[in-house]
Amino acid sequence: MPTGNAPPAASPQPRRARLREAAFTEIKAIARRRLVEQGAEGVSLRAIAREMGMTAPALYRYFASLNDLLLSLQADFFAELSAWITDANTGVPEEDVDGRLLASLRAFRSWALANRAEFALLFGPRPPHQPSGPHEEAALREGQRFASTFLTLFNRLLEEDRIPLPDSGSFTPELCRQLEQFARSAGIAGRHSEGELRVLTACWVRLYGLVCMEVFHNMVFGPDDMEPLFEAELADLLASVGVRYRPPEG
Repeated sequence: MPTGNAPPAASPQPRRARLREAAFTEIKAIARRRLVEQGAEGVSLRAIAREMGMTAPALYRYFASLNDLLLSLQADFFAELSAWITDANTGVPEEDVDGRLLASLRAFRSWALANRAEFALLFGPRPPHQPSGPHEEAALREGQRFASTFLTLFNRLLEEDRIPLPDSGSFTPELCRQLEQFARSAGIAGRHSEGELRVLTACWVRLYGLVCMEVFHNMVFGPDDMEPLFEAELADLLASVGVRYRPPEG
């Protein structure tokens, strides 16, 4: 017979809270489907409300604006991408920095290709003066968590003194300001030297640029299968930071 020391059973979630949570989930599911099918321009509160049998103003009980809804989706997509990268590292030993970096970079590309519309919302062009919303903090937090996956590995390479750093004395003031801005947006302000930030941004620009060209079909005269080019660029990029390249298994 149970003793009096057993913890009390968790109280069931109130019905109103369950209904509200279900509505949040449905709104975002419809928004994601429309994003995939029609692009960002196909996502509107009015269209979502119509599918749900609601009025557009009723959706403001859940999201302050369309942009707030998109920020919530961004938070979800960053979390999904981080989980995808974590799964790709399953079985790779913690001490194998090279293997984990390779797995993470390949996972970034594979998620982008499998989720082109979602990738575009996260990393594509954004309108100027985009209004903020209650979900902005969550989007920023999840974005920085995604970035920390690579920053952690980058820091381990620095600790092992594998990365040749440029002389920051040759950097222009404008470049230094941009590097500081990058560090703030990534949540690492004050943690790295200007030389380290320069290497980090160069690696990101190179990887991001190649993946973007593939996702958005910007290489008009490019090959149908971009993987060989991606792997060649990956090998060169990793060699520049002291990482030993390994071809994909299988």
